[in-house]
This record gives sequence, structure tokens and C-alpha cells, in this order.
Amino acid sequence: MALNQVFFFLLFALATSHVATASDPDITSDFILPPNVTAVDSSFFTYTGLRSTVNSAPGASFSVSKAAAAEFPALLGQSVSVAVLKYPAGSVNPPHTHPRSAELLFLVQGYLEVGFVDTSNKLYTQSLQPGDVFVFPKGLIHYQYCNSGSAAAVAVSAFGSANAGTVSVPKSVFATGVDDVLLAKSFKTDVATIQKLKAGLAN
Repeated sequence: MALNQVFFFLLFALATSHVATASDPDITSDFILPPNVTAVDSSFFTYTGLRSTVNSAPGASFSVSKAAAAEFPALLGQSVSVAVLKYPAGSVNPPHTHPRSAELLFLVQGYLEVGFVDTSNKLYTQSLQPGDVFVFPKGLIHYQYCNSGSAAAVAVSAFGSANAGTVSVPKSVFATGVDDVLLAKSFKTDVATIQKLKAGLAN
């Protein structure tokens, strides 16, 4: 085979191959058993841990209840997970990211202001009412705010990963030991302001 033909086939193979992305790995079996499990029945594929969440009113602060691989081992290798989010009036799910999945949020009750910031620092916001669905793209900073005066909100989020991960922006920046002087320079403020922010997150 001539060198130019080899070159052509290599280019063709590269052009038609799938782009590699970071996500849950494909599995080669129907499901994955955790190391301590040798036999399963239908109860292995059932998670009841969200019953109390669904049957109770929102508490005094924002809360999230997850059914991910850590809570529900049957999700290992299935590239799905879910969470129930509860927002008392005036509460916020602070800016955060999910490094391994997009988030599809379905508002069941109440009203939410939601938004995310893309990589060009453009902010996309929306006001949601019951029945609305909003997608937060994978890895982008986003938030939800229940800005209604007295009504709580409840939402269900679906993820395309058994372990989407959550990186809280306030906690990652101010509660992980990053040097106060570095933060003061980065945010163009003084060390006293940074220390006040850190103290507020410690409570």
C-alpha cells in the first residue's frame, strides 16, 4: 500500500472516530455488583431512601437528598442518578458545578430563579414555575434561588452520571485553606474582608 493511501486511511480513521470525553465508563455486563454482594434480587434495584424526603415539607434551609452510586449501588455503571432539592422561601443553592454530568432540573412545586455562567462569562437566567425543566450544562457554574416571599419550592434533578460530583464555589474558595493574602489580591479586596467571608462560611 502506498504511503499516501496509508496517510489517507489514518486521516479517515481519526476523522470518523468518537471524541473521548470524561464520563462514566461503559460496562461489559448488565450491571455491577459491589464487592460485598454476591447475589441479588429485585430489592437490589430499588432505593427507598427518598421516601421521607418526598413525604416531608422543606426544612429551615436548603437541602438536597441524593440517590447516587454511594447511596444506591445498583447505579454503578448505569450513568444515571437523581436528587430531590428542597428550598424554603428565600433560600439558595449556592453557585456550584458538577464536573462529571449535566443537570436536568424539573420544578415540581413553587418558583425558582435559576442561572448558569458559560466559559465566556455570559450569564443565562430563567424564572421557573411548576412543570418547567431547565438544563445546566456539564461543568458550568450554576445556582438556584427560591426568591418567593413565603412559598417553598421542590425540584427533582437528574444526572447523566452515577456520581456527578458537586464542587461548591463558596466552600472551594473560602473554606479550603487558600491563603488569605492570595484571595484578597484575587478579589481585589483586603484580608479582613476575606477573613469575614471565611468566618461566615464556618457557621
